[in-house]
Amino acid sequence: MTMGANERTASVSRLRLLPWSNDTGKPCFLSSDSGSPLARLADEMERVQLAMGAEVLGHARKVLEDPLAGHAEVRYAGVRLAECLADALRVAESRGMRLPVPDGDEDDSESPAEASA
Repeated sequence: MTMGANERTASVSRLRLLPWSNDTGKPCFLSSDSGSPLARLADEMERVQLAMGAEVLGHARKVLEDPLAGHAEVRYAGVRLAECLADALRVAESRGMRLPVPDGDEDDSESPAEASA
């Protein structure tokens, strides 16, 4: 028995993008329900990543507001902000993939991660 396009889309949409990558940098996905231990670990890691992003943003703002901040300080702040932004975008993509799709709004277009690959 073969699956139709809607069934394939439904099964793929149940996969959760995890907030970490595998050893080669490829995304990891979870196919279990939201109450599993791994799902709870992913929820906690997302919470920590977003909290760290807010903390780094606060430090970066202080560096950027300081006219005497050195090149190394500004560069370090920029590098950390880029890391935190990548984490936040991954969390947003993961959460967006788990939002229910209203009937008639199914979109077969690429996800942001696929479009940038």
